[in-house]
Amino acid sequence: MTEKRGVSGGGSPPAVYAAIDLGASSGRVVCGHFDGSLVELEDIHRFPNRPVRLPDGLRWNLLHLFTEAVCALRGRRFAGVGIDTWGVDYALLDERDRVLGLPFHYRDERTDGAQRVEGYEITGIQHMPINTVYQLLADDRVSAASRIALVPDLLAYWLSGELANERTNASTTGLLDARTGEWAHPLIERLGLPARPFGALVEPGTLLGPALDHHDVDAPVYTVASHDTASAYVAAPLRDEHSAILSSGTWSLLGLELPGPVFSDDALTNERGVDGTIRLLKNVMGLWLEQECARVWGADFPSLQRAAREVKTEVPVFDPDDERFLHGGDMPALIAEVIGRDDLTRGELVRSIYVSLACKYKVVLERLEAASGRSVRTIHVIGGGARNELLCQLTADMTGREVLAGPVEATALGNVLVQARAAGELGSLADMRAVSAASFVPAHYEPSTSKESLHA
Repeated sequence: MTEKRGVSGGGSPPAVYAAIDLGASSGRVVCGHFDGSLVELEDIHRFPNRPVRLPDGLRWNLLHLFTEAVCALRGRRFAGVGIDTWGVDYALLDERDRVLGLPFHYRDERTDGAQRVEGYEITGIQHMPINTVYQLLADDRVSAASRIALVPDLLAYWLSGELANERTNASTTGLLDARTGEWAHPLIERLGLPARPFGALVEPGTLLGPALDHHDVDAPVYTVASHDTASAYVAAPLRDEHSAILSSGTWSLLGLELPGPVFSDDALTNERGVDGTIRLLKNVMGLWLEQECARVWGADFPSLQRAAREVKTEVPVFDPDDERFLHGGDMPALIAEVIGRDDLTRGELVRSIYVSLACKYKVVLERLEAASGRSVRTIHVIGGGARNELLCQLTADMTGREVLAGPVEATALGNVLVQARAAGELGSLADMRAVSAASFVPAHYEPSTSKESLHA
């Protein structure tokens, strides 16, 4: 578990920044109290993120998410508000900035079997049917659209009245030039997509304006690193260039932070971070597998993790990225189909998920090292998966690397730190990471070389 340090005393009251942090399965509003040296995070509201299945497909209920977030802020004053969410999903807007229907969910089946778009040498984004480019090619509303807004762009527009495309989330679309950080208009034209919706891009830390009066929130609204992984990377207390970052949640995103894109391995993706940095990473299916099992069984995560720890025998290993897992459903039955066994206990099945993820991390890490020319000695696990002690230890054991787990609240913390820099309280990316390192103590896991450790 990540231990939280206290905020230092004395001086003026800490500035309070509000982070609206929306993940694929839940949302929360977090207050970050920043005294100039340390940040203390305070959860003020948590709520589920439940998509809705309509006659034409699976959609996000963004009106619900926006209402929950704004109600938590109402009647309060903040030094800033910022919004980060998952990537790839979007809304299309007409010439009066009205939304042309609720955004589709990236797990909707409409992009299944999408023909691969040739453009990796421009965008550096790995082929995945969930990517925005494939969604747009399947979207018959595009020709009527005047603007595109990724999910955090749209929510920030609803909050402030100012619409802008923030670069870190735009980089997940498969339509951004990885070298320049601008829209890849030649690729957009080649694909037959209209140029008009792709407007001006802004950096994290851009002031959009005050929250609209009718929200009853007294605060300026900033863009942050609005792709949640980009926010999480801001808060990762990296030691040196020999460190990798594993953002562990519904998705596992294992990567390196580099000064520029790498195009030598098209199984890896180049996403944009703060200050023009590149996250060279691989998307792995992640704890979605456990989440779906827990949903089917009606079980809670602590009980499943205890059951997995009690398993002392070898468990099957499978590819977490098997395409049969993408849409979910009866996940225990799907995993049984993939491994060719239906006799595993719940504990054995969950442990099989953890071991399989740790094995996949080893494979991905080797690809990252080969593509970047860097050697990795430390893996920083951030996000909700940093709480999972068994998975963290298995990750250390399987990869043979030291694991530092935490901060768990990396996305919200990174959101707050970018706002604090935009407000003039911090300078460089290194300054933001120094505050993160001072505010939270990571849990430490050393790799074990004994085979028995994998079953202990």
